Amino acid sequence: MNGFYAIVLLVFSNIFMTFAWYGHLKLGELTWFQKWPMIAVIALSWGIAFFEYCLQVPANRIGFVGHGGPFDLMQLKILQEVITLVVFVVFSVIAFQMQIKWNHIVAALCLVAAVYFVFGFK
Repeated sequence: MNGFYAIVLLVFSNIFMTFAWYGHLKLGELTWFQKWPMIAVIALSWGIAFFEYCLQVPANRIGFVGHGGPFDLMQLKILQEVITLVVFVVFSVIAFQMQIKWNHIVAALCLVAAVYFVFGFK
């Protein structure tokens, strides 16, 4: 169950991370937000990122083999990267109507290969 909890926490932490890193770009389309000084945008992003860390740190601790989880350090990192990119793609398609292109699909397949190699050989 620790692996499942770690993955769920990583998904939610990455949702917060994506909003912290890229949400202000979407908010920048709103007139009232365009008037915010950069320091206020940074403070908003930090405030959102705080919740990312509140989920990310426990996810890594729960998931790490040294704390009773099923994942070694490299597996945790690869999971994090794959989850980050999946969340980012979903966000980009929904918030920015980004079109998925062939090279995005090839990159996703490379990530699948990374997961295979990091989990497939022990």
